[in-house]
Amino acid sequence: MLKRAFVAPDPGRARLRFAARAVLGVGLAVIVCGLAGHSLVGAVTGGLAAMLALFTVTDTTVRDQIVTTALLPAVGLPVLAAAAELHDHPVARDLTFLAVTGAGVYARRWGPRGHSLGVFAFMTFFVAQFLHATSGQLPELYAAVVLSVLTAAAVRFGLWCYERRLPPAAVPAPPAGTGLARVTTRQAVQATAGAGFALVVGQLVSGQRWYWAVGATWWIFVNTSSRGETLVRGFRRILGTVIGIGLGLLVAVPLDGAALPTAVLLAGCVFGIFYTAAVSYTWMMLCVTLLAELLYGLLGVLNPALLALRLAETGVGALGAALAVILILPVTTHTTTDAWIQRALRCVHVCTAEAAARLAGADGADPARRVAELEQLLGRVRLSVAPLVHPLNPMLGRKRRARRVLALLDDCAREIRGLVAVAADPEASHDARLAAACWRVEAAVEALTGGPAEHVGVHPAEPPVAEPALAHLHGLERALAELAAPLRTPSGPGGSPLIGA
Repeated sequence: MLKRAFVAPDPGRARLRFAARAVLGVGLAVIVCGLAGHSLVGAVTGGLAAMLALFTVTDTTVRDQIVTTALLPAVGLPVLAAAAELHDHPVARDLTFLAVTGAGVYARRWGPRGHSLGVFAFMTFFVAQFLHATSGQLPELYAAVVLSVLTAAAVRFGLWCYERRLPPAAVPAPPAGTGLARVTTRQAVQATAGAGFALVVGQLVSGQRWYWAVGATWWIFVNTSSRGETLVRGFRRILGTVIGIGLGLLVAVPLDGAALPTAVLLAGCVFGIFYTAAVSYTWMMLCVTLLAELLYGLLGVLNPALLALRLAETGVGALGAALAVILILPVTTHTTTDAWIQRALRCVHVCTAEAAARLAGADGADPARRVAELEQLLGRVRLSVAPLVHPLNPMLGRKRRARRVLALLDDCAREIRGLVAVAADPEASHDARLAAACWRVEAAVEALTGGPAEHVGVHPAEPPVAEPALAHLHGLERALAELAAPLRTPSGPGGSPLIGA
């Protein structure tokens, strides 16, 4: 697990830059709040707002990121006002919190911007509970949020805007549908129900820290699309929390809020959250847990009993999420995996066609952009298949087939990257055999995503070719042909394929 989090490949040092910029942006936001004369509560609010602004905004272009960042206070400040004004009205506060939860998940249907604004709205309400914000503190908290978002934006879009030098990163849209057939609609209902369970049971466990349970339910739902993904994420959240609490007993409790070492460790936690988010949810949750413990130490309320309570509330939240995805409008892992694999395979064909067009001299062809989209889609496939390859999954046949599918899709991506690299070479020439090979790729993809299984095949064995583009296309054909078996063949009596026939 440690190797996966900190030794995982980091092409272009993207995760390192992402994490380092976060430390800079959050640190400057806290300093700005301090210079503005804000209290510790205001500085904590500002730091968390800056962290969210840097973490949640994932639009594909810098221009869209700027717009989304500018909209964050417009969504967050009214929610903050509602949370503070309803502090002494528990029933109205709880119903409003549930409404914000459901709306935040439902907003994912509008893509990255909806997701970002939904997360910011929920977390603003959560932070108000975390800090026990009251209406009298609103002017200071408003100023802290606005100043911190502006500071984070200045770092992200001015001081260190490395995205301007990169091609836009494609962000796959959620699976389509209407009404209750839409995944985001189902998840909004599930999240609201799960949060309702967590809220009620969480308040029975603790009348003061109940919001931890609701927060656990919320974050388990973020970036998941199926029942299996949500259950695996819940397990990883609990595991990360347990490890984080153990670390907190060794580090945060003895520090007891000492300013300088706490500030250094907080910076390390922010770095860890951003650096590990893309590769290990468990390690990200470890860093989040330790960050919360250090903040409670600064606020003077940290003790072992509080850490035990956090673990209990996290368990309640995970149970609420699990019950919701199992009992209410379930979205099966098979359905979600099927959708993402089909989209990835179609993107393989589009990448191939774009690369072939580029080799043929078409100036408008841009296979590099399609490769970025393919990488994003394969990331979604890995997330969707994660429940099938999890060590605790007892279905060994499906686990083996799922691992084989992932390996072959990675082979497809490797051949596509090689083909695109060849196409980018201005000296590369178009070979007449490319058209036939691309047609076979198209036919193989069509068979895998909707055609009869017997049509899935590879061109008869040919002698090795010296032309690099053809070599990559032949490798791609072989990988697509080998995908037919694990994708379309049930594993034993009552088994089901990974992708619909």
